[in-house]
Amino acid sequence: MSAEDLEKYETEMELQLYREYRDVVGLFAYVVETERRFYLTNTVDLQVRSTENGEVFFEVTMQDAWVWDMYRPARFVKSVRVVTFKDVNVEELAKSDLELPES
Repeated sequence: MSAEDLEKYETEMELQLYREYRDVVGLFAYVVETERRFYLTNTVDLQVRSTENGEVFFEVTMQDAWVWDMYRPARFVKSVRVVTFKDVNVEELAKSDLELPES
């Protein structure tokens, strides 16, 4: 497989992933972004924790989520638990945010 073939394959996979996102985004109320993944979910629980030496970390739990990852064979997951020392962004989607262009 040439580098050009690989690039074409990855471009097609990204387009397919975007189309799937466009089809499912209206089913969810929240966007959760971590340093490694992007999730859509209707249930999210974010807890701020600390270690014994005072370091702060985040524990995020989601139920019935969709994950943006073109290499996963199944993007719908029943339960997700993320523990991270990095930033976590949780946004509630407004209904107007869910309207995507037709093209």
